Amino acid sequence: MGELNKCKVLITDKIHRDGIEYLRSNGFEVVEILNPSEEELSRIIKDFQILIVRSATKVTRRVIESADNLKIIGRAGVGLDNIDVEAAKEKNIKVLNSPEASSVAVAELTLLFILSALRRLPDAHNSVKERKWEKSKFMGRELAHKKIGIIGYGRIGKEVAKRLKAFEAEILVFDPFVEKEENFVSSLEELFRSCDIITIHTPLTKSTENMINRSLLEKAKKGLILVNTSRGKIINEEDLLWALNEGIVSVACLDVYSKEPPENYELISHSNVILTPHIGAQTEEAQSKASLILAKKICEEIGR
Repeated sequence: MGELNKCKVLITDKIHRDGIEYLRSNGFEVVEILNPSEEELSRIIKDFQILIVRSATKVTRRVIESADNLKIIGRAGVGLDNIDVEAAKEKNIKVLNSPEASSVAVAELTLLFILSALRRLPDAHNSVKERKWEKSKFMGRELAHKKIGIIGYGRIGKEVAKRLKAFEAEILVFDPFVEKEENFVSSLEELFRSCDIITIHTPLTKSTENMINRSLLEKAKKGLILVNTSRGKIINEEDLLWALNEGIVSVACLDVYSKEPPENYELISHSNVILTPHIGAQTEEAQSKASLILAKKICEEIGR
């Protein structure tokens, strides 16, 4: 892209200081204006060459069309669904992200969800907090030798599989976009019929939105534990609620939702749902890596 004499960076979501300091040490002028409205961002963006966001800021077509000097949009983390990539492409604006940063953090949360569901950890915790001693009530299950289905075998899916092997779980994978391995299945239906636990690690696209729906859940092995730490809209939440009420899904573990904060109160208040507020990448290590990796990519792109 060649070196720019003037390089102002606008950061609109909170990112780790390591990336900010790296940019400043390489001569960038960094301005932080957190949580601007679309109108405000559209007004101020013309003064900047680089925009850095996480998931909260929506970089819409309106924002991009207002960006007269913008050269790079950076997303500190995985996923680009909050950025109008097509609009950026039309204006020759480079879109960068750092998906490799959060793989371990999300994989570890996935394992935490699975073990919490199997051992009924949230209920047992709350019981003791309420000064009860209900040892016999909390009969759990072991992860060893369970059939675990992984949807999506990219960075995170592979990190999850690596950890599950240490628990002696039997791993099956569905991913039509990567080279097939011995433990791959040919369809989602086969995965749902076979597995005790299924965890989702695929990006949100037109083809994956509402991919987990009633038609698929009807084919699931009864008592399925379903984990989603990827994107909320991959699961049809009304259909998931139906499956929970029918006992087809015994526990749903959700870090992500179709709307955030979630608005499906019947689902989130269900006794067999374990919830976290989109914290898959919320570790000190992952956030440091996300900002620093992105900062280095920006420097490389600019030529600094």
